[in-house]
Amino acid sequence: MRNFVYMNVVKILDRALNSEAISGGEALFIYEKAALQDLIFVANQIRKKMHPGNTVGWIIDRNVNITNVCVSQCLFCNFCRKKNQPDAYITSQEQYRQKIDELFVLGGNQLLLQGGMHPDLGLDFYVNLFSSLKSFYPSLKLHALGPPEIVFIAHKEKISFREVLEKLVKAGLDSLPGAGAEILSDRVRKIISPAKCSASEWLDVMREAHKINLPTSATMMFGHVESRQERIAHLIKIRQVQDEKPPAAYGFLSFIPWPFQQSGTRLISKVPATTAVSHTDYLRLIAISRIVLNNIPNIQPSWLTVGVPLAQLCLHAGGNDFGSVMIEEHVVSQAGAGHWLEKNQMVEAIEKAGFEPKLRNQKFEYF
Repeated sequence: MRNFVYMNVVKILDRALNSEAISGGEALFIYEKAALQDLIFVANQIRKKMHPGNTVGWIIDRNVNITNVCVSQCLFCNFCRKKNQPDAYITSQEQYRQKIDELFVLGGNQLLLQGGMHPDLGLDFYVNLFSSLKSFYPSLKLHALGPPEIVFIAHKEKISFREVLEKLVKAGLDSLPGAGAEILSDRVRKIISPAKCSASEWLDVMREAHKINLPTSATMMFGHVESRQERIAHLIKIRQVQDEKPPAAYGFLSFIPWPFQQSGTRLISKVPATTAVSHTDYLRLIAISRIVLNNIPNIQPSWLTVGVPLAQLCLHAGGNDFGSVMIEEHVVSQAGAGHWLEKNQMVEAIEKAGFEPKLRNQKFEYF
């Protein structure tokens, strides 16, 4: 039996090395049965094939929350508030300008704009916000919102996802983050985020974004109530949507998985101890992501949630990008993520891992 398992693992990994798309069943088999060192080796070889050379990308941007008011009230989120709570807020124009000025001084030109689904904020609010920011800062790049917000706005305005995206792009939206994916399983979503968009809605927003050539990313938050099968199914669904994009479209430019940050969350009471993510579990997930997602160019480990040393190891397990210095972040940090890097520390971390740092923009164009 041991030889049978080994031979099947080898066959599947050989096909992956030849740039073939392996099935969900095959991916689950090697995810559960392959030795970690074999997954890491193959993922690293695929990385080298997709990214010849020794470079690792990184970016300077700032994560600003539009509001902390959210109707979703996800069980894993300590950040969200109801609109009548005393510490509820909507970021003001003056605050945006201060934050953007600081961003430019630090060498960045992109805002990651996210926030809750505020019941009183409709499409006009976001169109006016984006247009205003671009009028004051023409070179500013807006990497903003995410599929849950697009679904929320579309339902509120009774228009299609496509119409929402087109109006936001016209107002200044440059790219769409892969926020709110969590696990793309409605069973899981009904437990952890029942008021948020469904898995199919998340995927449909991304399909529409790709049709209008809006650059996007994909994410996964794992290590809570999902099964291993659901993790793999998540990857397969993302790969399928990428397969469907128009040939010249950007599509998903990157995939970023991170482990559930549990400190103080309401979700922790529902999480089996067996799903806690260890360092080896995270390496295994990074490696299987690189192996399965043969049509998504960049894999980004989350140093913010797992720490720099583990993220450095991930660069030898299929990862090829180190993400942002994260000048500001308020969501996962409120659930226990406590790692921070300044610009020089980012460069040093990549170099110490044995790679050449390359500053990039959201389209993965290197400077």
